[in-house]
Amino acid sequence: MLEKVKVGISKCLLGENVRYDGGHKLDRFLRDTLGQFVEWVPVCPEVECGLSTPREAMRLVGDVNSPRLLTQKTGIDHTQRMVSWAQKRVRELAEQELCGFVFKTDSPSSGMRSVKVYNEKGYAEKKGIGMFARIFMETFPYMPVEDEGRLHDPGLREKFIERLFVFKRWQDMLKKNKTVNGLIEFHSDHKLLIMSHCSKTLSALGKIVASAKKIDQDNLFREYMEKLLSGLKLNTSVKKNTNVLQHILGYFKKDLSADEKQEALEVIGDYHKGYIPLIVPVVLLQHYVCKYDKGYLKRQYYLNPHPIELMLRNHV
Repeated sequence: MLEKVKVGISKCLLGENVRYDGGHKLDRFLRDTLGQFVEWVPVCPEVECGLSTPREAMRLVGDVNSPRLLTQKTGIDHTQRMVSWAQKRVRELAEQELCGFVFKTDSPSSGMRSVKVYNEKGYAEKKGIGMFARIFMETFPYMPVEDEGRLHDPGLREKFIERLFVFKRWQDMLKKNKTVNGLIEFHSDHKLLIMSHCSKTLSALGKIVASAKKIDQDNLFREYMEKLLSGLKLNTSVKKNTNVLQHILGYFKKDLSADEKQEALEVIGDYHKGYIPLIVPVVLLQHYVCKYDKGYLKRQYYLNPHPIELMLRNHV
């Protein structure tokens, strides 16, 4: 994919000195590694809504589901300022054709989960959502989002980045070929990727595609997208991936020599036992796909879901 994926991000994660203390929270993986394939759209809610840098720290106070945004020492209420700005900003971001967003962990404006919300007695519950993050996620309920803290987990990192590229391909399909045939091709190319997350989702999507000509087009594409992105939120697992790898191997029944088949079974078995990372059996199967010219498998994004340079399948 030559065109970069456009993704929103909390500006401090790119090394910008916009935090309340005048500092930043640079994440080098996001800026330097993922940034090779992503066009970042930086956002700093607190600075963009008109607050200075440095500034008094803020926190969420009151009802967990509808908190106020107050400065910690002086108690100045910036709730309406933030809400008004955020509602305007998400309208602007809707025109940017974002494929996702990376939020700042624990931020009262940008934290997407488990943000501290203080009650009147000063006790905190980690059940809140940052004010801007809440409005963003309500506006774009199916867009891939994550916070930078969770992206340190290899499995969560891979799942999020995989969803970014799926969302990009989905947007491209809608722009270039929003037809029943376009949907059928998209579904066919992503079958094994979907299977690696949830076989029930694959079955449900298959039924939607099979009934495509009977469904109003707008409802068709919305229903498919909602089901697809909900399914991709589910975690993959060694067991699920092993099932997909064995499924792929089945396409070579009449092609592989006895030695090749034994080698493939051993490599898949070693992956299943946790001895080697997923990339090892995938590379072997990619070799067979090219050697035996399997057109259907060449199109499967499961074998190439994201740039190999990110090394997302190299962990055990």
